[in-house]
Amino acid sequence: MNLQHRIYLLSRLGEYILSTEVAWQKAKEKANWENGWFIPEFVELASKNIALSFLQKDILEKWAGGHQIPASSTNSRTIGIVMAGNIPLVGFHDWLSVFISGHKAIIKLSSKDQVLFKHLIEKLAEWDPLVNKFTSFSEMLKGCDAYIATGSNNSSRYFEYYFRKYPTIIRKNRTSIGILSGKETNEELRKLADDVYLYFGLGCRNVTKIYVPSGYDFIPLLDAFNKYRHLADHNKYKNNYDYNLALHLLNKKYYMTNGSILLVEETAFFSPISQLNYEYYSDTDKLSDSLKNHPELQSITGEGYVPFGQSQYPAISDYADGVNTLKFLSTL
Repeated sequence: MNLQHRIYLLSRLGEYILSTEVAWQKAKEKANWENGWFIPEFVELASKNIALSFLQKDILEKWAGGHQIPASSTNSRTIGIVMAGNIPLVGFHDWLSVFISGHKAIIKLSSKDQVLFKHLIEKLAEWDPLVNKFTSFSEMLKGCDAYIATGSNNSSRYFEYYFRKYPTIIRKNRTSIGILSGKETNEELRKLADDVYLYFGLGCRNVTKIYVPSGYDFIPLLDAFNKYRHLADHNKYKNNYDYNLALHLLNKKYYMTNGSILLVEETAFFSPISQLNYEYYSDTDKLSDSLKNHPELQSITGEGYVPFGQSQYPAISDYADGVNTLKFLSTL
């Protein structure tokens, strides 16, 4: 299977994702039934972004050309991929990198995201059965030439041990933050709400903490966050909100809320579901220096960084953890 044909199949898959075909609609519904966090709104968002930002012929050709992927692969390796399941199709880019490079992927799917990816691979195999030679699924990953594994800080230690003799990309817990100047417009604050609330805040690109200047007025921010007030009606999210609220009440900890999120002053980057941490700052340069190349940060939103509202819309060249997957695969 040459590069041109792989790009053809991928671009056709992008068209399929954007279609209203019954089988695809049923797969998305099933994904929601099996994982309550995968609500239709977020499944649609994740899959549409993959179709529009990854699976376009011109985007794929430019991406492959920039890494000098040969037209015909003569040195195919087998890559084991351990996928996360925190948001829909979160491991798609890893597979895409392996597939377009002409390597074979053996995938261990997360129990939280079993439906969508399998359905898309099955659709590709309908168009070309040879896809099954290049992509398969397994609960045990053995005999691979290299591994790409995503998980928690705890599971990453196991990955590092089990795969220690092989070339690896191992991804740990990461999160994102926002830096506010206090001069943001209401529209910018509404876009920040996207960075915070999309996927219920479960993604590594979700903003889980904001830095605000001393004396910051939180009222406009809380008002802008009402854009996602409807998420407070979601059972799983509401349970987390009620639990965290109860903890703060019991501990007599100061918080602010609009009924769908808790704002709490904390130094930690990571916050629990339904909570957004905040911290005051007084010197922008010192703050920037302290955050530079921080190992726990996936991205930073704000003026001079990723624009508000864009953190959940990565381009094909926005690699997780900043590790260029195609470059890694080219060294094998």
